[in-house]
Amino acid sequence: MTVDPAAPATPIPAMQRVRGHAHVSFARQGETTRLKELGQSGSAKIRLPKTHGTPPVAVFLNTAGGLTGGDRIEFDATAGPGAHAVLTTQAAERVYRSIDGAAEVASALRAEEDAVLEWLPQETILFDRAALQRSLTVDLAPGARLLAIESLVLGREAMGEDVHALGFRDRWRIRREGRLVFADEARIQGDATDILSGSATAAGSRAFATLVDCREGVSGLLDRAREAMSPLLGERLRGGVSALPDLLVFRFLADSGQDLRAGLVSFLETWRGARLPRTWYC
Repeated sequence: MTVDPAAPATPIPAMQRVRGHAHVSFARQGETTRLKELGQSGSAKIRLPKTHGTPPVAVFLNTAGGLTGGDRIEFDATAGPGAHAVLTTQAAERVYRSIDGAAEVASALRAEEDAVLEWLPQETILFDRAALQRSLTVDLAPGARLLAIESLVLGREAMGEDVHALGFRDRWRIRREGRLVFADEARIQGDATDILSGSATAAGSRAFATLVDCREGVSGLLDRAREAMSPLLGERLRGGVSALPDLLVFRFLADSGQDLRAGLVSFLETWRGARLPRTWYC
C-alpha cells in the first residue's frame, strides 16, 4: 500500500479524562454529630467508617487510581452548627506524567457556627513531568475551628525517582465571616529538583507539608506549638511555626515521604490529643 505523504495525519482521538465530585455534610444532634447529606459522582467517592466515641470520619477516594493532565476532582464538605467532623483520604494521591494540561483538585470546606472541621488528607505524590493545580477554599462562621493540612512528595525515593519537570500550583484561601484571614500560594515550574536544592527554597528536601490551625485565641498557643514540634525536628525533618491573629501556620520539610509522614503522625497525635483516622496507619 502506498501512503500519500501529503495526506492529512489521522487525528489523535481525545483521551478519556477523570471527572469526579463528592460532597458530604454533617449536623449536630444532641451530643453527637451525624451524617446529613452525601453525594458522589464519577470517580470521586466517600466512605464512612464506623467510629465509636469519636467524631465521624469521611474518607474521600479517587477510584481512577491516580490523576494526569485534564483530570478534575472536586471535594466539598460542611459541618453544621456545633458539629465536629474529620475528613481524610483513603491513600496517597498520585499525579502522573501529563501529556496535555494539568490535573485539578479543588476542595471546598465550610464550618458553621461553633463547628470543628478537620481536613487531614494523606500526601500527594508528584511524578516526573506531572502537572497539578490544587486549591483549598474554606469558609468559617463565628466560633468555628479549622485544622487543615496539605502535604506533597516529589517522586518515590525508594525507586530512585527524581522530578526534573514539574508544573505545580497550590492555592489556599480561608475566610471567616467573609473576611480573608489566610492566603497562601505555592508554585513550582520547571526542574523541581534543581529549584528546591537551594538553601532559600528547600535545601534539597523532597517532601513538604503546610498545617493550619484556625480558631479563636490559637495564636496564644505559639510557645506550646514550638514545644510540641521541637522533639521531632532534626537532620531529616525540619519545620517551624508562625502566628497570625487567631491562626497558627506550621511548615514541615523532610528528606523523604516516609520521614514526613512519621513526623506528621507524631505531631498531629500530640496536637490533636487523639489518634489520626485509621487510613493513616495502613
